[in-house]
Amino acid sequence: MNNDYCDKTAFTFYRARHFFSSVIRRLTKRTTLLLTIAVSVCALQAHAATLRMAFDNNVVSLDPHELLSESSLQFSHLVYDPLIRWKKDGSLEPRLATKWEQIDPKTVRFYLRKDVQFITGNAFSAKDVAYTINRLKGSPDFRAMFDTIQGTKIIDLYTIDIISVAPNPLTLNVMTYVFPMDRVYFKDRDKIVKYGETFASKNVSGTGAYYIEARKTGVKTVLKRNPHYWDKESKGNVDKLILTPIRNASTRLAALLSGDVDFIFPISPIDIPRMKQQKGIKVRTLQGTRIALLHMNEERNLALKDIRVRKAINLAINQKLIVDKILKGYGTPAGQLSADRFLGHVSSLKPEYNLAKAKALLEDAGYKDTLSVSMMASNNRYVDDKLVAEAIASMLSKVGIKVNLKTLPKAQYYQEFDRRSADLMMVTWQSDTLDSNNLFEFLVACPDGSSGLGAYNASEYCNPSINQAIGQANTEMNPERRIRLLQSVERTLHNDAAVVPLFWQSLNWASKENVHFENVVNDQNYPYIDRLIITENKGTRD
Repeated sequence: MNNDYCDKTAFTFYRARHFFSSVIRRLTKRTTLLLTIAVSVCALQAHAATLRMAFDNNVVSLDPHELLSESSLQFSHLVYDPLIRWKKDGSLEPRLATKWEQIDPKTVRFYLRKDVQFITGNAFSAKDVAYTINRLKGSPDFRAMFDTIQGTKIIDLYTIDIISVAPNPLTLNVMTYVFPMDRVYFKDRDKIVKYGETFASKNVSGTGAYYIEARKTGVKTVLKRNPHYWDKESKGNVDKLILTPIRNASTRLAALLSGDVDFIFPISPIDIPRMKQQKGIKVRTLQGTRIALLHMNEERNLALKDIRVRKAINLAINQKLIVDKILKGYGTPAGQLSADRFLGHVSSLKPEYNLAKAKALLEDAGYKDTLSVSMMASNNRYVDDKLVAEAIASMLSKVGIKVNLKTLPKAQYYQEFDRRSADLMMVTWQSDTLDSNNLFEFLVACPDGSSGLGAYNASEYCNPSINQAIGQANTEMNPERRIRLLQSVERTLHNDAAVVPLFWQSLNWASKENVHFENVVNDQNYPYIDRLIITENKGTRD
């Protein structure tokens, strides 16, 4: 009985359970026992590598279109496949699409892989891509990104045209977020409800390298390698993946050092020097492009409509001190939203810290020692997010602003964020398209529920000229003109003191020395586990 046979036998039972659970329940106890023994024997004989991974947060929903979040996208890369995906060097590689070509200024034709199956056994085709893009256009979190896509045209079962509303310089970037869903499996039960109890939030049918074997929300998710996975060239040997959310950084680190887990993210900056000296452990750091910022809600607190007050808050916050003292240098102070690899980055826009000037602006605005603001932040979503929030509150107190700070776990915080429940709200954002315009569309555009623009604009800031520039940049094919448009937005945001840019986060991972994750992580923090190699070492096998 070989390992390949065992994997396929176990997976066959998984599919049977998926579709015929009612039939399986009617099997005799004896038959069920025989099936259990067969699968157990296979498990004993298949000595493939197991990876036990601990993250700082839990996957809230299995629906890939419910939440545009880092944890959701990381999970999508495990159980689904995108049409194309980013490589470590910033280029794009084919996945479910084998190649693509520009047919006309508004149309890109994608040629799809044949003989690919979803975990249910349903065949993958262009119909699933069309279904998925249509669903994304209706998602509250994704619709702003896909608003530039007019629709699709199926040429044949394995060829599909993606048609933009206008010539679109970012069509390929947007397609990295198309993780085709099984249209047959989800038919008539694919409703998207944020933080809701839906069929799609609890069930998965993807084409990815892994499928869910067991899951207890907030406790543990067990994934098994898909024996029918199309990518036979993948050299990864992780057959079983156990995902455990461990919110506390010290507890997460202790789990790695004790051998309870093999791979963790993130590491608190304060622990990195010690970890680098730890025998049998390796640490990897990449400079990321995720921006941390502070929103100032102009509708909740009328004082924040005054540009003098917003500028004073910007001047009172010392970004460099936060990076140096709290992040221990594992970050870059920010004076704008666009990281230096993005087209909108303006090299002259630097963080400015000036307490005297901040106090003078507040006094001029009539708020000398009289301004009170509420503030909310997460306390387990980002590296040392609670400490950063506390530091900001302390800094604002030095210019006479009283801050009522409340920090919440991720799940609760983002519901409060959606409700805009505080005057100041802290958030981070990874540009989904590795482009400045994605930052602008979601974080500072005038909020518009129908288009999805400004979906994460908790400042309620609105400058029509920015919306106009966003629209122009989405159709501008000339790189130089596009750069000028994006940079003009950064300068407007700076001049309006629309938000408080804080820092760009560094990404810090640690693992046992036999877990070779160096080449499967990128600056978007999507570890491609299907390519991960674990070499022989006691404690890393079933």
